Amino acid sequence: MRIAQVAPLFEAVPPSLYGGTERVIYYLTEELVKEGHEVTLFASGDSVTNAELVATVGQSLRLNGNCTDPLAYHIVQMEEVIRRADQFDIIHFHTDYLHFPFSAHCSTPCITTLHGRLDIPDLQSVYRMFQQQPVVSVSDNQRLPLPAANWIGTVYHGLPVHLHSLQEEAGKYLAFIGRISPEKGVDKAIEIAIQANCPLKIAAKVDREDQQYYKENIERLLAHPLIEYVGEINEKQKTSFLGNAMALLFPIDWIEPFGLVMIEAMSCGTPVIAFKKGSVPEVIKNGVSGFMVETQEEALHAVSAITRLSRREVRRVFEERFTANRMATDYVQLYELIIAGKRNNMPLDLLMEQQQVL
Repeated sequence: MRIAQVAPLFEAVPPSLYGGTERVIYYLTEELVKEGHEVTLFASGDSVTNAELVATVGQSLRLNGNCTDPLAYHIVQMEEVIRRADQFDIIHFHTDYLHFPFSAHCSTPCITTLHGRLDIPDLQSVYRMFQQQPVVSVSDNQRLPLPAANWIGTVYHGLPVHLHSLQEEAGKYLAFIGRISPEKGVDKAIEIAIQANCPLKIAAKVDREDQQYYKENIERLLAHPLIEYVGEINEKQKTSFLGNAMALLFPIDWIEPFGLVMIEAMSCGTPVIAFKKGSVPEVIKNGVSGFMVETQEEALHAVSAITRLSRREVRRVFEERFTANRMATDYVQLYELIIAGKRNNMPLDLLMEQQQVL
């Protein structure tokens, strides 16, 4: 199958540090290539891939201090994709709704994975206007705020099975990975660790828009002797950082669409203590791969009970549900569905009923 993968230009594929969406695109692209598909990746020029790379900008935009208007580069990218559309059997976009005015009139079948939050009132009119655009959710919960969208499936993220390895001995600290922002709950993670009298290591970045929040609410908390702020880490560092942790704290305060770090921890055999919001009930097998909690008091109890969980069992859940191979298989099933619908001029909902897909 000839497949185009279209990535946002903010981060390289894969990103050198933080960047969940681009990391998932990388894992998917490489797995599709490995399975024998002819894949073209539209991404920034500093991306690294075994697919054919088409770059409309030399450097990822977050690291480019000269970029004032990132939308301009994305518009050029969209036009380049559409100009090449007849070279592909399917085009898979990961750029939210940005391409809809382009892909709505494209003869090549298109599919879009929505990676971000959708509980934004402004989005309603967009997805009502473009109801023919087939979209994929990364969790069932992600769909709820946007019933007007043309949902054709849910595909959970996946990691290469050998990317991280099982660390059988539980460590002596709790771990937090993510952005330092209000919705990610790093303040709660710090409070939980201090109350549990357990060291906490924080691997996180601070975006420009969160600098004030960091200065006013978080910076002073990092001075506590139990808290260690290590900054952003790369993919290789994650194995030891997560694998040597007692547990990952995931005290989110928003409807998380997926939460890649949860399955990164699970791939190391490290259980997750997560607040029961967004995708968490779909990702965490409560009492097996971690604990779902609703309050900080419950999180404290979970910390004290976390060593009862089998790290081998945590890893087994990962291998069963969250590998890149499973993710690619799910997407290929959707690609085939959309291509068949286009070829036979058959509505996707009818095809989905017949084939009972995702």
